[in-house]
Formats: sequence, C-alpha cells, structure tokens
Amino acid sequence: MKRTLISWAVGVALLAAALLPVVFHAQPGSPRPGAPAATPAAAASPAPQHHPRIEAAIQNLEAARRELQAAPAEFHGHRVKAIEHVDRALQECHKALEVGP
Repeated sequence: MKRTLISWAVGVALLAAALLPVVFHAQPGSPRPGAPAATPAAAASPAPQHHPRIEAAIQNLEAARRELQAAPAEFHGHRVKAIEHVDRALQECHKALEVGP
C-alpha cells in the first residue's frame, strides 16, 4: 500500500512536470510562429491571466507532497528524493505563473 502510494505520488509529479511545456504551448493567446510581435506598450503592462491547468498541477503536486511526507517509512531515501523532485516541480510551476505564456 505504501509503495503504491509513493509510486502514485511520484508519477503525478513527473506527469505534471512533463505536461508543463504542453500546457504553455496550448494556452489561449500564446504567440504563434510567424505571428506579429506584440507592441512594446502591450508587453510593458500584461494583464494578469488565469492558468487553470498550471494551478491544478500545483494543487496535485501539493497533495502528492503531503502524501509523501505522511508516509511513515523512508524507503531507503527514495521518499525524500521524491519530495525534493516534487518541490522542484512546484517551483517551476510557480515560476511559470509569474512569467505567463
């Protein structure tokens, strides 16, 4: 049971990290190849945007982190390593929200 939980949490974290480039490319308003560049005025004052997929990934990663932290065993260091990977994925998701598409 514990091993399954750890495997599931790591899988979710890796899936979220792997889908980030797809999510960025698929966002409405993403620049298309060959499209004219934005004007400097528009680039200087970007409006805040809602990114539901990245926000959902953050929630899933935070849930995975809580599950990993609650696991009673160390699993020969793999649990700690998985938490570190989840933390890095969370950092990337937060950075993605800061810079936008």
